[in-house]
Amino acid sequence: MWSFTGALQAAPILAGGAFGSYVLDTRADAPLYLAALPALGALVLAVLLVFVLPTLLWRRWRYEIRPLEVDMQRGLVRVTRTLVPMARVQHVDTRRGPLQRRLGLSTVVFYTAAGPNEIPQLATATAAEVRDRIAELTREADEL
Repeated sequence: MWSFTGALQAAPILAGGAFGSYVLDTRADAPLYLAALPALGALVLAVLLVFVLPTLLWRRWRYEIRPLEVDMQRGLVRVTRTLVPMARVQHVDTRRGPLQRRLGLSTVVFYTAAGPNEIPQLATATAAEVRDRIAELTREADEL
Protein backbone atom coordinates (compact mmCIF):
# COMPACT_ATOMS: atom_id res chain seq x y z
CA MET A 1 0.00 0.00 0.00
CA TRP A 2 2.79 2.40 0.89
CA SER A 3 4.54 1.50 -2.39
CA PHE A 4 1.38 2.38 -4.31
CA THR A 5 1.19 5.73 -2.52
CA GLY A 6 4.86 6.28 -3.35
CA ALA A 7 4.13 5.55 -7.01
CA LEU A 8 1.37 8.18 -7.00
CA GLN A 9 3.81 10.68 -5.52
CA ALA A 10 6.51 9.71 -8.02
CA ALA A 11 4.33 10.21 -11.11
CA PRO A 12 4.50 14.04 -11.18
CA ILE A 13 8.21 13.92 -10.32
CA LEU A 14 8.87 11.64 -13.30
CA ALA A 15 6.78 13.90 -15.53
CA GLY A 16 8.75 16.95 -14.35
CA GLY A 17 12.06 15.16 -14.93
CA ALA A 18 11.00 14.13 -18.44
CA PHE A 19 9.88 17.67 -19.21
CA GLY A 20 13.15 19.09 -17.89
CA SER A 21 15.13 16.67 -20.05
CA TYR A 22 13.00 17.55 -23.07
CA VAL A 23 13.59 21.28 -22.56
CA LEU A 24 17.33 20.79 -22.17
CA ASP A 25 17.45 18.44 -25.16
CA THR A 26 15.73 20.95 -27.44
CA ARG A 27 18.41 23.53 -26.66
CA ALA A 28 21.07 23.24 -29.33
CA ASP A 29 23.94 24.16 -27.02
CA ALA A 30 23.18 21.63 -24.23
CA PRO A 31 25.16 18.36 -24.30
CA LEU A 32 23.19 15.12 -24.30
CA TYR A 33 24.43 13.98 -20.87
CA LEU A 34 23.24 17.27 -19.36
CA ALA A 35 19.80 16.83 -20.93
CA ALA A 36 19.46 13.38 -19.36
CA LEU A 37 20.20 14.55 -15.80
CA PRO A 38 16.66 15.71 -14.85
CA ALA A 39 15.13 12.43 -16.04
CA LEU A 40 17.77 10.35 -14.26
CA GLY A 41 17.36 12.35 -11.05
CA ALA A 42 13.59 11.92 -11.19
CA LEU A 43 14.02 8.19 -11.82
CA VAL A 44 16.29 7.80 -8.79
CA LEU A 45 13.81 9.71 -6.62
CA ALA A 46 10.92 7.57 -7.93
CA VAL A 47 12.79 4.36 -7.09
CA LEU A 48 13.38 5.68 -3.57
CA LEU A 49 9.69 6.62 -3.16
CA VAL A 50 8.33 3.33 -4.50
CA PHE A 51 10.79 0.72 -3.25
CA VAL A 52 13.13 1.98 -0.53
CA LEU A 53 11.07 4.40 1.59
CA PRO A 54 7.98 2.18 2.04
CA THR A 55 10.15 -0.68 3.30
CA LEU A 56 11.94 1.58 5.76
CA LEU A 57 8.68 3.13 6.99
CA TRP A 58 7.11 -0.29 7.46
CA ARG A 59 10.09 -1.52 9.46
CA ARG A 60 10.04 1.56 11.72
CA TRP A 61 6.28 1.48 12.51
CA ARG A 62 5.61 -0.02 15.94
CA TYR A 63 2.56 -0.32 18.13
CA GLU A 64 1.86 -2.04 21.42
CA ILE A 65 -1.48 -2.41 23.15
CA ARG A 66 -1.14 -2.42 26.91
CA PRO A 67 -3.90 -2.61 29.53
CA LEU A 68 -3.63 1.11 30.32
CA GLU A 69 -2.46 2.61 27.01
CA VAL A 70 -1.74 2.22 23.31
CA ASP A 71 1.90 2.97 22.46
CA MET A 72 2.67 3.90 18.84
CA GLN A 73 6.04 4.83 17.32
CA ARG A 74 6.76 5.82 13.73
CA GLY A 75 9.17 7.84 11.61
CA LEU A 76 12.62 7.66 10.08
CA VAL A 77 14.31 10.99 10.66
CA ARG A 78 11.83 12.48 13.09
CA VAL A 79 10.56 9.68 15.29
CA THR A 80 7.12 10.26 16.81
CA ARG A 81 5.95 8.30 19.81
CA THR A 82 2.33 8.56 20.89
CA LEU A 83 0.90 7.17 24.11
CA VAL A 84 -2.90 7.11 24.25
CA PRO A 85 -4.44 6.25 27.63
CA MET A 86 -7.25 3.69 27.38
CA ALA A 87 -9.37 5.85 29.67
CA ARG A 88 -9.37 8.54 26.94
CA VAL A 89 -10.46 6.31 24.05
CA GLN A 90 -14.05 7.10 23.10
CA HIS A 91 -14.59 4.58 20.32
CA VAL A 92 -12.65 2.42 17.91
CA ASP A 93 -13.31 1.18 14.39
CA THR A 94 -11.63 -0.19 11.28
CA ARG A 95 -11.44 1.49 7.91
CA ARG A 96 -10.84 -0.07 4.49
CA GLY A 97 -10.48 1.80 1.24
CA PRO A 98 -10.87 0.13 -2.17
CA LEU A 99 -7.16 -0.58 -2.56
CA GLN A 100 -6.90 -1.81 1.02
CA ARG A 101 -9.78 -4.23 0.38
CA ARG A 102 -8.00 -5.52 -2.72
CA LEU A 103 -4.79 -6.05 -0.75
CA GLY A 104 -6.56 -7.52 2.31
CA LEU A 105 -5.58 -4.63 4.60
CA SER A 106 -7.39 -2.45 7.13
CA THR A 107 -6.60 0.56 9.30
CA VAL A 108 -7.62 0.63 12.96
CA VAL A 109 -8.80 4.07 14.04
CA PHE A 110 -9.49 4.94 17.66
CA TYR A 111 -10.83 8.30 18.73
CA THR A 112 -10.17 10.48 21.75
CA ALA A 113 -11.32 14.02 22.50
CA ALA A 114 -8.03 15.19 20.93
CA GLY A 115 -8.84 13.46 17.62
CA PRO A 116 -8.29 10.20 15.76
CA ASN A 117 -5.24 7.93 16.03
CA GLU A 118 -4.46 5.29 13.42
CA ILE A 119 -2.66 1.98 13.22
CA PRO A 120 -2.39 1.63 9.44
CA GLN A 121 -2.13 -1.21 6.94
CA LEU A 122 -2.79 -4.26 9.10
CA ALA A 123 -4.05 -7.56 7.73
CA THR A 124 -7.84 -7.52 8.01
CA ALA A 125 -7.97 -10.32 10.60
CA THR A 126 -5.24 -8.65 12.68
CA ALA A 127 -7.04 -5.30 12.46
CA ALA A 128 -10.24 -6.90 13.79
CA GLU A 129 -8.31 -8.42 16.70
CA VAL A 130 -6.62 -5.08 17.49
CA ARG A 131 -9.96 -3.23 17.29
CA ASP A 132 -11.64 -5.74 19.60
CA ARG A 133 -8.72 -5.70 22.06
CA ILE A 134 -8.76 -1.89 22.30
CA ALA A 135 -12.54 -1.89 22.72
CA GLU A 136 -12.28 -4.50 25.48
CA LEU A 137 -9.56 -2.60 27.34
CA THR A 138 -11.52 0.64 26.96
CA ARG A 139 -14.50 -0.96 28.71
CA GLU A 140 -12.23 -2.20 31.50
CA ALA A 141 -10.74 1.29 31.92
CA ASP A 142 -14.27 2.72 32.26
CA GLU A 143 -15.07 0.26 35.04
CA LEU A 144 -12.05 1.28 37.14
